[in-house]
Amino acid sequence: MKYPENGWSSFFNEVRQKDYYKALEKFIIDAYRNGVVFPNMEDIFNAFNFTSLENVKVVIFGQDPYHEINQAMGLAFGVKDYVKTPPSLINIYKEIENEFNVFMNYENGDLTYLAKQGVLLLNVILTVEEGKPLSHDIKEYDLFFKDVISELNKAKQPIIFLLFGNKAKKYQKYILENDRHIVLCANHPSPLSANRGGWFNSGIFKRTNELLDENGLDEINWSNTLISH
Repeated sequence: MKYPENGWSSFFNEVRQKDYYKALEKFIIDAYRNGVVFPNMEDIFNAFNFTSLENVKVVIFGQDPYHEINQAMGLAFGVKDYVKTPPSLINIYKEIENEFNVFMNYENGDLTYLAKQGVLLLNVILTVEEGKPLSHDIKEYDLFFKDVISELNKAKQPIIFLLFGNKAKKYQKYILENDRHIVLCANHPSPLSANRGGWFNSGIFKRTNELLDENGLDEINWSNTLISH
């Protein structure tokens, strides 16, 4: 596993001393040794590696990684740039297009461009067995994410949390222990959930930018076709 060497390093140094995390680490190592697990082990903490603690402005909580080969790469909803864009990400792109009147590049599912802008793209479960969604839904991940939220709650500036789906929404009460933080919720963007309502026309990305602007923070450029170099 590749642990962050940025502003998250102190957090990981501390949390790795806890009994639950030692159990989680053993579970992860055994899972990779005994089966096919995604993402690649060195990519598990990419969300933390790509978005340093002090740069976090927006947090997106998803569920667990894509469970088919070559998809998951450690950023919630993102895939490697040569991989076919999954349906959940297609629905995210559709909503961004609708809200901002832009065109998205559906051929590129790499969300690193958001991570670099301060969007922490986290699944609340960081690993999954091939073909078995939620196979790593264990209490140790729950404890880990409560610690992640506790660390984010130390921030002096407000952070916008976007909770997609019921697995993510259950963490709302812990986030709001910091009364500066703001929580926006939506259904999970997977076709099964999104087509029931609560995803399309939610305005969640535009509202996020409005809240960032109101708090004196730079807005996120959600378009992957209007990226400044």
